[in-house]
Amino acid sequence: MFKHFLALSITLLASFAVSAQQPETDSLEANKAQSEERLPLRELRVFTQVFEQIRRGYVEEVKDTELLENAISGLLLELDPHSAYLNKSDYDDLQESATGEYSGLGLEVGSERGMIKIISPIDDTPAAKAGIKAGDLIVEVDGVPVRGMALQKAIDKLRGEKGTSIELMVLRDDQETPIEFTIVRDTIQFSSVRSRIIEPGYGYVRISQFQTSSGDDFKKELLDLKQQETPLKGVIIDLRNNPGGLVPASVEISDAVLDGGTIVYTEGRLPSSNSRYEATSGDILEGIPIVVLINGGSASASEIVAGALQDHQRAAIIGTQSFGKGSVQTVIPLGDGRAVKLTTARYFTPNGRSIQAEGIVPDIIVEPAEIRRYQLRDRVREEDLEGHLEQASERGESPVEPEEDVTDDNQLYEALNVLKGFQLLGRTL
Repeated sequence: MFKHFLALSITLLASFAVSAQQPETDSLEANKAQSEERLPLRELRVFTQVFEQIRRGYVEEVKDTELLENAISGLLLELDPHSAYLNKSDYDDLQESATGEYSGLGLEVGSERGMIKIISPIDDTPAAKAGIKAGDLIVEVDGVPVRGMALQKAIDKLRGEKGTSIELMVLRDDQETPIEFTIVRDTIQFSSVRSRIIEPGYGYVRISQFQTSSGDDFKKELLDLKQQETPLKGVIIDLRNNPGGLVPASVEISDAVLDGGTIVYTEGRLPSSNSRYEATSGDILEGIPIVVLINGGSASASEIVAGALQDHQRAAIIGTQSFGKGSVQTVIPLGDGRAVKLTTARYFTPNGRSIQAEGIVPDIIVEPAEIRRYQLRDRVREEDLEGHLEQASERGESPVEPEEDVTDDNQLYEALNVLKGFQLLGRTL
């Protein structure tokens, strides 16, 4: 491998030496232009010297292929924080994250007391069908204890090819002895978009990242919220701690609630990096007020959505300043299972704002805080008096729909109050 590399370097050096011998009749400007186009001869010599010194003298033997891969990785590492060399494993992980599909059990897990805690089994997956419950603690995987094992290593053990089986030993609070499960892995598809009603008439949509199907999933969740018994009065879109993902998904989500206009545009050195994305006519929510929640963990595609809705005055942005990743990365496959992720453009909001290293500043800044209800002493009210007159509406009235207590999340609590304010003022965004 090194002989081939050295031969290539020598060839390059020879070509540089020949090209350096320019005829005296060449103009100064031509020489200058040619000089700028050449690869740096001195640095290539240094590179080959360093390569050979590491290859021959490093304390442990390192394969030539590994050294060259490290060199490629370093080439991209120094450009910016988001350009990177992706080996086969990294590339597979990136594709999995984008599609929201993998082979495994269907578990959301975390670490607790050195064991793997089940946060939630995903509906209609092998784990849920087998009877795994939220709060269970995995203590063994295929007979191997997981206490003290790194979380990512444990996740790798839980995943595997479709059709293969895995044995889990699980501790459950209401069981005195561990429970054993044998589960067959399957293809798991998980959605990054979820919704619920937090109060009658007020919907909440959480987008955890932007995947291939996120746009369709978002529109489906909005339609489900509109079909509730109580007419929809407002929607909260939660983008907090959403690191981003696929730009087309963010464009599709923005388009769903805009009735036209620019969503985002990009500018780069290559013609293919210059793009403009426009919203089509038609707003699924038909002008129903929107509040978007962001924080310092909202980045990239999240900022595209927040910036587009803010510039078009379609939503009130609440929370704290976003991360400020205003660059676009293009993944370039290398044909052998590896790829390069290269920053190729910057993106701008409809009003021409670049959010690179700046972020989206909320319309209303709400820092995370703890809310405690003030406990009032019990007081006698009219309804407590014996023989009080009933309200006319008390007779035969339908049961009141339950409301979710959101006081443990002060940013969500304030977002809900803003939506109620819009409703009281009869304002549409």
